Amino acid sequence: MLTLYNSNSFYDDQENNKSQACQKPLEIYSVIDPLCPECWSLEPVLKKLQVEYGHYFRLRHFVSGSLESLNTYIPKRKGLKSAEQIAEKWEKTASLSGMSCDGDVWLENPISSPHKATLAIKAAELQGKQQGIKFLRKLRENLFLNKQNIGNEEVLLEIARSVGLDDEEFLNDLSSEAAIKALRCDLKFSQEMDVTQIPTLIVFNDKTDDDGIKISGCYSYDVYVEILREMSEVKIEPAPLPALEEFLANYAFVATKEVSVVYQISCEEAEKQLKRLVLQQKVERVPVKYGTFWRYIQTR
Repeated sequence: MLTLYNSNSFYDDQENNKSQACQKPLEIYSVIDPLCPECWSLEPVLKKLQVEYGHYFRLRHFVSGSLESLNTYIPKRKGLKSAEQIAEKWEKTASLSGMSCDGDVWLENPISSPHKATLAIKAAELQGKQQGIKFLRKLRENLFLNKQNIGNEEVLLEIARSVGLDDEEFLNDLSSEAAIKALRCDLKFSQEMDVTQIPTLIVFNDKTDDDGIKISGCYSYDVYVEILREMSEVKIEPAPLPALEEFLANYAFVATKEVSVVYQISCEEAEKQLKRLVLQQKVERVPVKYGTFWRYIQTR
């Protein structure tokens, strides 16, 4: 669903105090739930947008829901979907989207505290926006691919270490007022934006008096490009695609589906090109339940 949305009150509060010197003309606010398989399935499209049009926009992730609903994934609570039903939904989403998510986690290692996982995202962001983005990606990989209980503090700490966060600072922030305040701010944003479906992307230009466009659900890549063009006051042009090896070096760990979407080739052709890099010992193949991921081999 595409809707116009005016968010002057929130947008002004958050953005007016930032320097305008190097501001990009567009903002994309991505409203997600880190446990949502549909949000995970949007990753290939977001990657392609960043590769081709990232020089025109800044991307910021917000956690959706309410403080009460963040724990509704726990199957044992009365009136909620069973673990089997949640697992079945994940499996279906994975098979349709091409982005693997292993529903067996709900049967073998269910998430004990989804609220803690979302708070951890905010704690990671306190060490920098880019560190927060890396943490979110690694968090999802551990959940959807490795069946890790991302509500467990030890698992969260290991993820933080793997993306280069200061582990002592991360642990302190995990229970800090700053992280709690940041999470509440995200939840308030999603309420003020009347977000009723996830994922939702909201696109604004740098003129705060103008309405934004809210895109609820998942759409094809061309739809998002058209919205960026509509929202921009200048003609926007895609950047040339990088060489595949450069793309892999930048993102480090990607799915066949992500390569397929970014380069607009079939998954079969993507696999063929990636296997060449495996033979050159530049990439490592990582089989997952649905499809394949590929890890770039760093050389010294």
